[in-house]
Amino acid sequence: MKMKNGRLNLIAVTMVSALVLQGWFVSQAIGAQAPASKTAAEANAAEPNGPPPKLIFEQPTQDFGSVAPGSSNPCKFKFANKGPGVLKISDVTKTCGCTVFTLDKKEYAPGEQGVIDAMYNADKGNGIRTRHLYVMSNDPVDPRIELTIKATIAQKIAYEPEKLEYAIRGEKAGIVDLTLRSVDDQNFAITSFGSTTDAISADFDPNKKGVKFVLKTKISMQKAGSVTSGQIEIKTSHPECPTINVPFSILPRLKVDPPAINILNAEGGKAVEREVWLLNNYNEEFEIASATSKEGIIKVTGQEKVGTRYKFKLSIVPPTTENPGKMFTDTFTITTKDGEKVEVACRGFYQRK
Repeated sequence: MKMKNGRLNLIAVTMVSALVLQGWFVSQAIGAQAPASKTAAEANAAEPNGPPPKLIFEQPTQDFGSVAPGSSNPCKFKFANKGPGVLKISDVTKTCGCTVFTLDKKEYAPGEQGVIDAMYNADKGNGIRTRHLYVMSNDPVDPRIELTIKATIAQKIAYEPEKLEYAIRGEKAGIVDLTLRSVDDQNFAITSFGSTTDAISADFDPNKKGVKFVLKTKISMQKAGSVTSGQIEIKTSHPECPTINVPFSILPRLKVDPPAINILNAEGGKAVEREVWLLNNYNEEFEIASATSKEGIIKVTGQEKVGTRYKFKLSIVPPTTENPGKMFTDTFTITTKDGEKVEVACRGFYQRK
């Protein structure tokens, strides 16, 4: 009797254990099918065939019209999700550093609106400028939308000439007149005047206002030194043109042509022939004292005077090398009898094998 009861108890325990295990497997299966609750955006993203979003911009192109050089111009690109699915903006890119933007968030529910704040920073040149932003999203129809910002950069103060060229010889050596004129008839004053290396100066009255000024600019060759070009910066009181930048150049006494020597596919020990001309921009007579090579790679094989110019025939022998990936350099220097020096840089690139 005791044996029979023991068997019955064992059978009962076994059945209970089986039921418990069955219940555990069922709960695991249900848990796998019904995960923890998710946000609406997560639930929608998990459904590849779910309702699609639709990104619509209220005004994808904005035209500022006329703006001042260097000005900052804010604009807003308003948009809405017109689709039944959750909109996800993955990225916004720009074409250049002249436009900056901000976006508060990247996910938008159906019917929700948003805005991209952009800043169009105009450059300092004149003319029509166009910038672009590209918006990438999960919109299946338009996954990449282009936004356009247009503007016409107009200098509110015109200047003439557009580039100042200074001669160092002649009746008006070192002097160029620069005319400034208000395009919109707005009175302005010149508040400061400066230039590269402070080589150029002009007299002005910062308290005087007008719509037109003629500045007699003067260059100091001592301050210019070896500088042959640069920029003049003029500050004004005009509200839409606080700064004017005018390029300038200095016409030197001597000019070398070509200004540099470049040799491609050079072979070590194999001479390359070149010609270099030295002339006087003011048609003045001058004489040569010496013509030298810094590294000894360049040899003068002929020197001839043609009018007020000199022609040099050169033989350039690239050094032998075991590393054809390298390049060689040298400097050809011409010195006149009055002590002026002109340098010609030489660069050679070896032929790859």
